[in-house]
Amino acid sequence: MLALDKIYHAKYVLKPVIRETDLIPAPKIAPDAQVYLKSENLQITGSFKVRGAYYKISQLSEEEKARGVIACSAGNHAQGVALAATRHGISSLICLPDGAPISKVEATKSYGADICLVNGVYDDAYAKAMQLQEEKKYAFIHPFDDEDVIAGQGTIGLELIEQLPDMDAVVVPVGGGGLISGLAFAIKSLNPRVKVYGVQAAGAPSMQQSLSQGKIIRLPGVSTIADGIAVKEPGEHTFSCCAKYVDDIVTVTDDEISAAILALIENQKLIVEGAGAVPVAAVMFHKVPVEGKKVVCLLSGGNIDVTILSRVIKRGLLMSGRTVSMNIEMIDKPGQLRDVSKLIAEMGANVTSVHHERANEGSAVNGCYLRIVMETRNYEHIAEIRRKLTENGFRIED
Repeated sequence: MLALDKIYHAKYVLKPVIRETDLIPAPKIAPDAQVYLKSENLQITGSFKVRGAYYKISQLSEEEKARGVIACSAGNHAQGVALAATRHGISSLICLPDGAPISKVEATKSYGADICLVNGVYDDAYAKAMQLQEEKKYAFIHPFDDEDVIAGQGTIGLELIEQLPDMDAVVVPVGGGGLISGLAFAIKSLNPRVKVYGVQAAGAPSMQQSLSQGKIIRLPGVSTIADGIAVKEPGEHTFSCCAKYVDDIVTVTDDEISAAILALIENQKLIVEGAGAVPVAAVMFHKVPVEGKKVVCLLSGGNIDVTILSRVIKRGLLMSGRTVSMNIEMIDKPGQLRDVSKLIAEMGANVTSVHHERANEGSAVNGCYLRIVMETRNYEHIAEIRRKLTENGFRIED
């Protein structure tokens, strides 16, 4: 059974190893709430995962340590296990799907782990890890469904109680549920008044569906830019903890996650991965009832693959009304492009792309279309531009 004493012991064990990450005020995230950010994206290895991995490895017997440890992960858990094993002077083997980003593979190697690339996806890598664990008798370090791992993650709850004792709510990312289980247990044990809300990606709502149906559900597939919480099935320990201690679990879309990543970059100067941004997305888009409350968003990690960051920013710009594409129907005569450009300039938007084409079948013989992409301030600004163009005789196609 998970106990508060175990979480306090984990805090003692972790004290010389990890950072007690800052709690940062973020007034621009949601003007109708007092928002604070728990910056685990600035933790060593760039994620909270090192807490659970290190504490689990610290509790292994000397015989288990001598045999080494094995884990399966394409991201933050792999790096946490690698660092923890190296600090304890024991060997670690991480099974990774061969499609894992090179940056994550190299980061895991840099912390001292041996890498086993497995053809296929995460499930194939997990099967390989189980095979090797059975053959070599390694100690398997589960990414979430383990009481020592949960206790290590729960140390964040103890830090929050000390950093913001009068908080009203905490919003936490949920994948397999190890983080929210430990945090919710710690906080509810010390201050039951505090609400604990979980957030999953809409494309991977395994814990939400499991809780709503009262049993563990395995999803047939998951799809989200928040790869750190793309989990098909929660664990038995974590399902039980969430059912008992978590107040609600909500979902956010990939577009909402992208908008949250962009907001954190612009307003807080913080780089956060998709999984780490879901609590901010939930608050920004009013998925959790925190108006007028003092609320903490837990930024679980910052290990976003830079090769997709530009695409995420582009989606975030679209989602927040910072960029828009308009198809404008015009009469094909001299001066039309000039008139449209002048109106857009007067409205303070910046044109980044223009495509002009003659009318197609079914439209006026002397018609043409202008597709313009422009940078805008927000959705209100877009509405003003549309209204101005319409008032001047231009028709905008939706």
